[in-house]
Amino acid sequence: MTPPLKSETVMVSPVLALARFAAFSVWTLLLVPPYLMMRLVSHRVAGRVVLFYWQGVMRLIGFTVVARGTPDVGAGPALFVSNHASYLDIIVLGSLIPACFIAKAEVAGWPGFGLLARLARTVFVDRRPSATARERDSVRHRLESGDSLILFAEGTSNDGNQVLPFKSALLSVAETGFSGADGTIRPLPVQPVSLAYTRLDGLPITRAMRPFLAWYGDMTLVGHLLGALGLGRVTVEVTFHPATSLASFPSRKELTVHCHDLIANGVATLLAGRA
Repeated sequence: MTPPLKSETVMVSPVLALARFAAFSVWTLLLVPPYLMMRLVSHRVAGRVVLFYWQGVMRLIGFTVVARGTPDVGAGPALFVSNHASYLDIIVLGSLIPACFIAKAEVAGWPGFGLLARLARTVFVDRRPSATARERDSVRHRLESGDSLILFAEGTSNDGNQVLPFKSALLSVAETGFSGADGTIRPLPVQPVSLAYTRLDGLPITRAMRPFLAWYGDMTLVGHLLGALGLGRVTVEVTFHPATSLASFPSRKELTVHCHDLIANGVATLLAGRA
């Protein structure tokens, strides 16, 4: 299902969509070569190129981000836990957080986006219950190597009007510690993040309008992307909540509930315009 080209309140410009997509493509072709060269030098430097790349994409596609709080990017790795409404979330969070994404294995096969995800060192995981232990170890290895990661704990996207229950198994990597400068093992910081698409050309985005930006169900990727790129100026609001760790909770499930409730309340606040 692809959003219609117009409704009572939303107009989509195919010309604008194609112009933005062309600019996005050119920007990508320009940044990939220096990024690949930086990867040979340092993953940390390459990560800064990725951050710069996504910030450029945000400007080219007409998105404005309003961020409250700051990402926990200290001396060691961190796990950022966010709600998930669309593949566009990757652009938004990628422009704010110097981290790699955790994505379901199918993303690797998406046209265009799959290649970008692989170049950005995304951790692809098989989310079948039988593969949980293996995938947890894969993610843990990346954290132990110093990479911060971004996790969409719902395990899928939705219509942007709500936050689905989190899968506690995905937060099992929070059990990973990291070695501090003094050699001691420290708990992995876990930072909840709320994200919401709130305004179009300065006016509030209503519940009926959110499918133009949220991607879920049987929506086609290409059709939805062209629709989203053909909108006016989109405002995205992001709230970085205080970081915590598994050490502050009796169990992983308690940590999962804490992150879910904080993020869900944050999203509700953003959508209501009360931030």
